[in-house]
Amino acid sequence: MTHTAITITCTNEIKDILIAELSEKGFDGFEEQGATLVAYIPENNFDEGAVKALTTTYGVTYTSERVEQENWNAVWESNFQPVQVDSFCGIRASFHEPFDPAPLHEIVITPKMSFGTGHHATTASMIKLMQGIDFRGKKVFDFGTGTGILAILAAKMGAAVIDAIDIDTWSVENTKENIDNNNALAVKVWQSDTLKNIRNTYHIVLANINRNILLEFMADMRSLLERNGILLLSGILKEDETAILEAARKNGLVLETVLDKDNWLAMKLLARK
Repeated sequence: MTHTAITITCTNEIKDILIAELSEKGFDGFEEQGATLVAYIPENNFDEGAVKALTTTYGVTYTSERVEQENWNAVWESNFQPVQVDSFCGIRASFHEPFDPAPLHEIVITPKMSFGTGHHATTASMIKLMQGIDFRGKKVFDFGTGTGILAILAAKMGAAVIDAIDIDTWSVENTKENIDNNNALAVKVWQSDTLKNIRNTYHIVLANINRNILLEFMADMRSLLERNGILLLSGILKEDETAILEAARKNGLVLETVLDKDNWLAMKLLARK
């Protein structure tokens, strides 16, 4: 698959906003290089008019280039950095040295185009929320699994059933590879852009996506939860907190915890009705 890469020079504050906005326009990979943001999108999905309008709105300019699939892994390998959340969980690529000292859970992934360094804040916050939950024997659903990091962590924490979906075929294939590499055989993953065909219910639903998708699917995510189930959300900018909480309240979800990291929020919500 050929991608288009756009490069934008901007401040950190605008960078967070652009990542959220570009995610909603189909961009599926991000690199943050100092004052530069590089965003990737499948070439067929690139809408230059929409990108021009967005960058004009925020007073920034961009350049674009074509990136062939065979160059993709080299791009990610040169930029991907290990992520560690306290002594609880570490995420690294196979070409990195193991963590020393080793965290309680270590996840080794192949950093292909479904993983963006710009989302480390949201991933780290989701992991922190997961740390405080007993996953043993639980049924878990991961909505928008990406590389499968959260689903794999749920398996390592003892979940009995983990179902995961993603809209992107590359993400699904990448997750399958990472499942095998981490021996997380309880995870089942498939491609889907809807929750309407999910027949099971779950104790815990994970969704690290973006504001618009979370709002669109709030009712569907709630319907997947068993009574007193837990919904963990991230991919939310601080300015979107009110909208997310209002949608959650309308669907019988009660806020228990909010984490704030680098202007990104993660929330733990409980299904009370």
